[in-house]
This record gives sequence, structure tokens and C-alpha cells, in this order.
Amino acid sequence: MRQFTLSLMIAVIVSGVGVLLAQDDLCPAGLPERPALSRHIEQEDILNGRLSFEEVLDHGEELFTVLFNVCDGQGRPATTGGTVAREPDEMAFSRVSAPDSNSCFSCHNQPRLGGSAEFVGNVFLLAQHEDPILETTSMMTSNHRNPLGMFGAGPIEMLAREMTSDLLALREAAIASAKENGSAVTVALVTKNVSFGELTVAADGSQDSSGIEGVDHDLIIKPFHQAGTKISLRQFSANAMNQHHGIQAEERFDLNPDIMDPDFDRDGVPRELTIGDITAITLFQAALATPGRLLPDDPERRADAVRGEQVFEDIGCASCHMPELYLESRMFSDPNPFNPSNTMTDMSKMVSFDMTTDGQQPRLEPEGEGAIVRAFTDLKRHSLCDPAGEPGAIRFFCNEALRDSRPDIGERPGSEFFITRKLWDVGSSAPYGHRGDLTTISEAILMHGGEGRAPRDAFTELPFADQRALVEFLLSLQILPQED
Repeated sequence: MRQFTLSLMIAVIVSGVGVLLAQDDLCPAGLPERPALSRHIEQEDILNGRLSFEEVLDHGEELFTVLFNVCDGQGRPATTGGTVAREPDEMAFSRVSAPDSNSCFSCHNQPRLGGSAEFVGNVFLLAQHEDPILETTSMMTSNHRNPLGMFGAGPIEMLAREMTSDLLALREAAIASAKENGSAVTVALVTKNVSFGELTVAADGSQDSSGIEGVDHDLIIKPFHQAGTKISLRQFSANAMNQHHGIQAEERFDLNPDIMDPDFDRDGVPRELTIGDITAITLFQAALATPGRLLPDDPERRADAVRGEQVFEDIGCASCHMPELYLESRMFSDPNPFNPSNTMTDMSKMVSFDMTTDGQQPRLEPEGEGAIVRAFTDLKRHSLCDPAGEPGAIRFFCNEALRDSRPDIGERPGSEFFITRKLWDVGSSAPYGHRGDLTTISEAILMHGGEGRAPRDAFTELPFADQRALVEFLLSLQILPQED
């Protein structure tokens, strides 16, 4: 028997009998077809124990793998991917502006369900906001991005949440201190040994945010998307369902006070995804296996992989790709209290599970009351761009023309800040780079400029044997074979 933990910390023993809502057999499009999704579930059936943990994860997996059709509500003829109403368009698919797929699995399948994608699975970020639908992949209209794998996503969200809580507490303490002392206070924004710069608060409570680094000025760490723009798996999933499949979550449309329309996209299908559905796909992704390390069988390569870990440390890669971070709590919980207004934040409907005992194996590694997350990231955004015009400048990671909705880069055009790539699955997630157009780990290292320039230069100066050892170490960081 498994348990869900509810928001008041009341443990509910779940039964093996799930109560599911059957889909209407009639297709709103008038076709002699049925919806591809076999069922919807309600949040109350999760909260009251009518659905077991396994049943909820099974439903989340179905939502991740199903090939949605028009009977499910696939397509969004009267709205952009940015949820803005527009004149109806009969185009069911657009490779650029989207909808661009029927299934999450279409772009998250390497090396297996929940993973990343090859170059062919790339998406065109920001194009979904355009009307009419775009038919060009020009960098002046979209940012070309390679989908990342979702393995280990639960621990990553909880790390970001704990770090956000720390940063917000530091800000509140500075505000209180400045008010009490009647003078300005500057606080170092450090959490889990990661520095996000500093914040100065004046006696009147006004804040100077110019010293903040690597996070938006709201101090909310957003660990999802390559540029770090999405707070939670729930927000990520509800957005992706609308953008990529044209499937609308009721919490974002039907129950959103700014919209309150059960068929906002005018495709004839109301209430396309329930709150329970989004909870299920969120928990499914959060419960995916934790990446780990798989050493080669060949003795020479195995020795290189072991030695390469020290090379990784020696040349400074670990300063941003931090080998491990400590998580205070082993529990994953949803919803995230820092979610935006168009994503559920009702903590009375919260569900949670222990990431060290539940979900796919291998699982998160327990440590004391918490857990160790060996993700090789600091969850901080960095610029990997050398200044333009410098001799030998490396500017591979500054080739996007559009700003990616981040206040910390002011009015500058383009996106040059990317959240530190998690390396715990790097041996299973080729190709590399934000566009997925680098085929080897070595190329990805050599494209580091800006804040990553010093370790990159140190790599180039290594003996060839040490370079190979470092690469062998990184190749050993993998999505491990699935355990029963």
C-alpha cells in the first residue's frame, strides 16, 4: 500500500480501486471517432484516496504518451500558444508556431520515455505568441531550442523551491533590519553555497536589485526551460499542453479569472484537461528515475572515467556544475506555492510523495533527514558569451535574437543567459547545446565563453589523455537502465 500526504500532513491510505471519469463516446467534431485519452481524473479522487499512487502515475504516463486527436480537443483554432485570443485558423499543426505534435513523448523519448530529443524534435520558442501563425524559422521570429530530458525533475523542482524560500527569507530579513535600524542594509544572497549576488534595502523599504545575479529580481528560481523561465513541472506541463498540442488545462483557462471560458480556443471541446489530469502528469514526471553513473566495462575507459572526475574538479567545471546539492526534504509536493497566477496554487489540494521510496527506480539518494541531488548544476543563470568584438570571442550561446522574458537582462535584445545545464544525464542526452546542434561533449565545452571561458581554456590546455578522461567521466553520467 502506498500513501499520499495531504497539505495538512494527514496521511491517507489509498485504496486499490480508482474512480475515473469516462470520456464521452461522442466526438465534438462530429466524426465517428472517440477521444484518444481513455479517461479524465478529478483532484478530489486523488485527495480522498480513491486513486492509488500507481493509478495516478499510470494516468500521468497515459497523458504523456497519448496521441491526442481532435476529439480530445487537439488544436487551438482561436488562440495563440501564448493564450491570446485570435481569429480562428483551421491549421491544425504548424511546425514553427505550433501546435507541433500530438504527444509529449514525441519530443521526450531519448533514450526512453521522459528523456530528451534529437535535433529533429526541436521547438521554436516564442513563435507560439505570434498571430498569424509563423512559417519561418528565422532567428528574428523564434528561438530554436532542443528539448531537455525530464529525468530527475522532481528533485530539481524541490531544490529550486528550497533555494527560493532561502532567498526570499534573506530579503525579508533585510527589509526588517533596514526598517528597525533606519539605515540601508546589504545582504548577500547565498543559498546552498550558491551566490546570487546581493540586494540592498533602504530604510524606507525600497530595494536596489542591481547586484542580483543569475535569478530574476523576484528571487524565484525557475529551474525549467534552458533559460530558466518556468517555476514548476505543473506550470511547464500546462503551458506545453496548450502550446504544443492545443490542449487546454482548466486551471489555466476555465478557472482563470482573467478568462473563465471552458472553450476559449473554440474547438468545440470544453474542459480538456482537469486539475486532476495536470496533477497526474506532474507527479508522473516528478517520479521519473533519478539519473546516476554507469562506468564502462572496458578497463581502460573505466579508469579514465574515474580519473576524469578529478580533472573536472581541477579545471573549475564544478564551480557552476556543482556535483551535489543537499535537499532538506525528501518530499515532492504539488502545487508549488510560487506558481504564477495562471497555474494552481491552492495548497488545500496539495499532494506529495517521498522521492527516496516512491516512483521509478533508481530513486533519490537519502542523506540524513533529506537527500543528495547529484545533478551537477547550481540552478543559476549564466552568460556564456564573450564580449562582442574581442579577438577570438566565443559567442555560440548568444545567437538568439529574441529576449526570453527575463527582467534581469533589461532591454538588451536576445537571450544569452542559460541556467547551468544539469549534467547527471549528459551521457544519455546527445546532442548538446541549446539548439542541439553540437554532436559531442567536447564541442559543447569548447563553445563556453563568458563566465565559462576559464574552465574551457583550461580544458584546451590539458594533455590529450586528460581531455579524454574528462569526456569519459561525463559520458558515464547517464539515465540508468530502468529497474523494476
